[in-house]
Amino acid sequence: MLSLMYARMLASQNIVIILCGNKKDLDADREVTFLEASRFAQENELMFLETSALTGENVEEAFVQCARKILNKIESGELDPERMGSGIQYGDAALRQLRSPRRAQAPNAQECGC
Repeated sequence: MLSLMYARMLASQNIVIILCGNKKDLDADREVTFLEASRFAQENELMFLETSALTGENVEEAFVQCARKILNKIESGELDPERMGSGIQYGDAALRQLRSPRRAQAPNAQECGC
């Protein structure tokens, strides 16, 4: 719980956190029930998925859900990748130009490269 508090204190206020319950394939050896973990995630405003590294179940889905949540926050304006300290940025300069509404103007002749 302390680590979660520190993550929220030190990161962007729009941080996306997912709680992954690993070893889903070992149901018999479970120490935390699905309900307990799900309730903890809900009480702490976390996304929650049970995963299995052994079978690969929900491993990719965890990343996909995080990416979707981040994209939704960008599209709603909660997150601005152009703002310093937002905790996120576009990886490719061409994508920054395509996605940024502030740069939607036509390029001038010097930038064109025609």
